[in-house]
Amino acid sequence: MYYNEAEWGDFPYVHEKKRKKGVSSMRIGMLTSGGDCQSLNATMRGVAKALYKMFEDVEIIGFEDGYKGLMYADYQIMKPSDFSGILTKGGTILGTSRQPFKLMRTPDEHGLDKVEAMKQNYYKLRLDCLVILGGNGTQKTANLLREEGLNIIHLPKTIDNDIYGTDMTFGFYSAVNIATEAIDCIHTTASSHNGVFIVEIMGHKVGQLCLYAGIAGGADIILIPEIPYDIDKVIEAIDKRTQQGKGFTVLAVAEGAISKEVAAMSKKEQKKYMENKNHPSVSYELAAAIQEKSGTEVRVTVPGHTQRGGSPCPYDRVLATRLGAAAADLILKEDYGYNVGIKNGNIRKVPLGEVAGKLKMVDPKADIIKEAKIVGISFGDE
Repeated sequence: MYYNEAEWGDFPYVHEKKRKKGVSSMRIGMLTSGGDCQSLNATMRGVAKALYKMFEDVEIIGFEDGYKGLMYADYQIMKPSDFSGILTKGGTILGTSRQPFKLMRTPDEHGLDKVEAMKQNYYKLRLDCLVILGGNGTQKTANLLREEGLNIIHLPKTIDNDIYGTDMTFGFYSAVNIATEAIDCIHTTASSHNGVFIVEIMGHKVGQLCLYAGIAGGADIILIPEIPYDIDKVIEAIDKRTQQGKGFTVLAVAEGAISKEVAAMSKKEQKKYMENKNHPSVSYELAAAIQEKSGTEVRVTVPGHTQRGGSPCPYDRVLATRLGAAAADLILKEDYGYNVGIKNGNIRKVPLGEVAGKLKMVDPKADIIKEAKIVGISFGDE
């Protein structure tokens, strides 16, 4: 059932109910924001199942399409049955949308103050806490709402695994599985046709997904944003395989991979360069450069949004359930203002103010990079 602003006056507020001895009541808001991933439903399920078990009287308000639902009071009263059967279901039953953090203080086309609207809807619905599932941009807005006085808990969602303060984000390993399978499939056709094959993996600013899928899929060359590549070194690595009698080369290329020449530019110069590009993505630009310099035929495959789709893998289902349970436990303790993540195998809370706005990048000197190079994987840098 949906409620609009005109119906707020008749809303059965939980706060107005008398608490019986030994029985607590809560009203919790929940939303999913940003790009989708495989474990959003599984995580919401974890939160909900734990809340229903902890509280005899609890209402969960689901906001439609992310922060947009909170801004415009587009929500529904969730039932326990809504969270049944969604552990293995990809996507998000609440829908999602992208609301750029940098525009949060900019009024909408009707002059609505977005932040004030979200605050007012939170208070009009008399929420005890708002549970937000999202990535970096979502986390920054979650922290903004915390600073504005709302009770917030953030759960780290992204296939990029780039959220600071947690070892792992839900959705990452599911995406690794899909991206790896794409590379596996290219391997079989590459071994039949020979030549150079590029698989473009998601990751604009951080190359975790490409790195893991590239290693797992046996890519010969992995290019990620954190390690700018030299096109001559890339061709050198291809030629070396040819000289070894290997008829094909597979490259795993993050969509945000960047050459050393572009990396050396100022941000203004980079922006101008990107605006004037003649290729749809870095993979096609790289393919053209390899063909021009070496004469080798290059084919490009872009798995695209398939990396966000399908069912969550078992690891993500477990992580989602654990994070959801931990979020509910914080709500029980009325302990708000945290990002809930995992560190060294244990679920840990980290103050939102300490992690919001920080990206967890791949360290070019990390052991995993060194180990990949030891087994012969080139990163196009040396």
